[in-house]
Amino acid sequence: MRIAILVSGSGTNLQALLDAADSGRLQSATLALVVSNRPNVKALQRGAAAGVPTIVIDHEAFSTRHEFEEELLLALREQTVEAVVLAGFMRILSPFFVEKFEHRILNTHPALCPAFPGIRAPQQAIEAGVKVSGCTVHFVDAGVDTGPIIFQECVAVEPDDTAATLHARIQALEHRLLPKATELLARGALTVRDGRVEVRS
Repeated sequence: MRIAILVSGSGTNLQALLDAADSGRLQSATLALVVSNRPNVKALQRGAAAGVPTIVIDHEAFSTRHEFEEELLLALREQTVEAVVLAGFMRILSPFFVEKFEHRILNTHPALCPAFPGIRAPQQAIEAGVKVSGCTVHFVDAGVDTGPIIFQECVAVEPDDTAATLHARIQALEHRLLPKATELLARGALTVRDGRVEVRS
């Protein structure tokens, strides 16, 4: 399965995918394209260093979200992309885009969904005083961090945690779970029934 990775920043989740591909853990997936909505981010360097085609589609160059997504879809079609992984992609995708890849867009969120959707999830967790947070890998739907859940894992929230220290521990989970989910998607091992994800061996 040919997969595009959408990025906006440093690309640590992208690097986890590149490392998984390099080590043979993505046997069913081909990382076909890295797309950034922001120029000059480190994720683009990571993709290029691994020999993956990289492009910038700057959302600020478009007057509407629809125009941006039309250009994004065109780029994905040119590379015959079959599925999409969001790896630190800081744009909300509209239903227009999502329906083109129903149950073929993966995202990772640094919280235990449905808790703390949107931005600043680790900070939200600390402010709420929760004792446990974690990572969710899910399919993207028309909502914000509301899609069917594929994997979740927990980390304890320590009394002296800051948003940065908590996020660092959550990212370690993301870097392991996102490649695993990507391989399962590419292998055709994920099925959504009644809003729940079934994982076939």
